[in-house]
Amino acid sequence: MKKIYLDYAATTPLDPGVERAMRPYFTAVFGNPGSLHRFGQEAAQAVYHSRRIIAKAIGAKTEEIVFTGSATEANNLVLRGLIQKSKIKNQSHHSPLKIITTVIEHESILETARNLEKQAVEVVYLPVNQGGLVNLEKLKAALDERTILVSIQYANSEIGVIQPIKEIAGIIKGFDEKILFHTDAVQAFPFLPCAVNQLGVDSMTLSAHKIYGPKGIGLIYIRMTGPISPIDPIITGGGQERGFRSGTENVTAIVGFGKAVELIAGRRQSEKRRIKKLRDYLWRQLKRIFPQSEINGEAALAGDGSEKRLPNNLNLYLPGKSAQDWCLELDLSGVAVSPGTACSAHTARPSYVIEAMGFAGDRPRSSVRFVLGRPTTKSDIDKTLKIIKNLTINQ
Repeated sequence: MKKIYLDYAATTPLDPGVERAMRPYFTAVFGNPGSLHRFGQEAAQAVYHSRRIIAKAIGAKTEEIVFTGSATEANNLVLRGLIQKSKIKNQSHHSPLKIITTVIEHESILETARNLEKQAVEVVYLPVNQGGLVNLEKLKAALDERTILVSIQYANSEIGVIQPIKEIAGIIKGFDEKILFHTDAVQAFPFLPCAVNQLGVDSMTLSAHKIYGPKGIGLIYIRMTGPISPIDPIITGGGQERGFRSGTENVTAIVGFGKAVELIAGRRQSEKRRIKKLRDYLWRQLKRIFPQSEINGEAALAGDGSEKRLPNNLNLYLPGKSAQDWCLELDLSGVAVSPGTACSAHTARPSYVIEAMGFAGDRPRSSVRFVLGRPTTKSDIDKTLKIIKNLTINQ
């Protein structure tokens, strides 16, 4: 039985073109990019080539791209690094520093923010409406002279809802140009425009394994407006990555990251149309099987035609079973789906994202996330629908 994978928000398989690009750097090109000899410089050139590809893809300078071990590390770097830098600059002031984020951010933002609260940092967690969109009036009200950072995810990893990042940037910069605006664009990058200047962001997180690249490599874009960095490093040592992230660079993974970004550039629009068509077909057929089913989060398009949801994401309330039961029974039948993010899948608690949208207490909601990817075919969707129908008949 062919196994069907519909959890591409958790991770993606390595693209064959990416694997081919990486292959020489496992064995033949093995030098340390910090070494001065030819072996090292060959590796350093590969790192620079990938950095240049990625910088061009998001409209940044090459020196503004910092490679990290993961997107989680990148998110930690911007939050902790900014707080560390700001505390040193403002040590004569007694008012606590303030950061603003949302209640539905990825755990790497939320858990870091909670940890920073223990270090006398004030954190404001913006609410979202039942569609999963941030309350912009609450953002405006939360901004003050102590605010140094706003971090809002471009597209949510669980429900796929797209936040109006450009509009948010306008609100923040209209209040104070000095406030750093960061977005986690890990899920958004395969489908949405991510030019940093057009979005108005000062910092952006990306991850290779979400775009058919290797695991164990992420990056942070940090806008440099002068010689002094807005953040401090949180890992110190040999000063690699311009001092932002010490440690010998993972050349093989960086090469894979660059190639994955390069491949997306030529496929983004066509793949977006193809996957959205399959996603919408899946939803229509599931609605026939489960008339009571509902989409969690904003529908695919708003009335004005603007995008409100990633084209590959379908997060649904499915009646009849718990989210865990649906996922386990589908897995036993050969279909991989998820109740939420992979980072929190080991817990049995309800999704904090779904709860934040108002489905908590006396309104609990069992939800299943279907996320389509580059290898997904209509045959995969039809087989999935048949399996779900059989599970429903036999329950």
